[in-house]
Amino acid sequence: MIDVTCIEGISMLEIDEELAVKHICNFLRISLPSNFNGVVLGVSGGLDSSVVASLSVKAYGSEKVLCLLLPDSDVTPKSDVDDALALCKLLGVKYHVIDIKPIVSCCMQCIPSSQSIDRLSIGNLRARIRMCILYYYANHERRLVVGTGDKSELLIGYFTKYGDGGCDLLPIGDLYKTQVRYLAKYLNIPSRIISKPSSPRLWKDQLAEDEIGFTYEYIDPILHLLVDEKLNCEEAASKLNVPLSDVERVNELIKRSSHKRKMPPIAQLPNDVFL
Repeated sequence: MIDVTCIEGISMLEIDEELAVKHICNFLRISLPSNFNGVVLGVSGGLDSSVVASLSVKAYGSEKVLCLLLPDSDVTPKSDVDDALALCKLLGVKYHVIDIKPIVSCCMQCIPSSQSIDRLSIGNLRARIRMCILYYYANHERRLVVGTGDKSELLIGYFTKYGDGGCDLLPIGDLYKTQVRYLAKYLNIPSRIISKPSSPRLWKDQLAEDEIGFTYEYIDPILHLLVDEKLNCEEAASKLNVPLSDVERVNELIKRSSHKRKMPPIAQLPNDVFL
């Protein structure tokens, strides 16, 4: 993994945390229909979900926020569950803990080819099971599902399509991971959560930055220059004083994951098909 010390672009990601909180909370308030009872979100004990839970409470009050802790006891560390529980109690929200291990096991027993399925497929199944449970509660209690994805994950495709990518609102979707960490400090999220390595916990010992090959502090300025400033790879590499090959790799991640950020394409039929 590439160390953050070899990049010079972190300062360009500074934000006005107070103003960001104000705008996000306003977004959350105006996005909730008046005939809905509140929102539901998955809380993992990680950075993004902790920040989104805190913002949701600021926007709606704790009585309108339901948090679901959806560990798989086969792969989720107990420390994550403990951190998520502590956060829910700190925020004063209603919460449920549901171990999805029996659901995953049942699915695997019912799938004929389950013995040959790789860990990525099973991991994505876990993410989609969590999404199904969130939407069960959303339907049952007339709530919206608040997603916890940030801009870094969305741009490089580091989320499961129709899994953690399935939601109604994305309050931190315009903030890079580095900026979410700034916001977490502003919101007084416990330091243990802020400093925790990012992981979707789709399999045991999974770490996001190990998979990606870069720290978020390294990748975020590259994403900012490529996407927000619309620089080409050569310009971004020069401005940040990083290898061109790294920038090209990040750019490839953006391109390769574009399908995750779009609605499915529709076959456009000619008029003579319709009688």
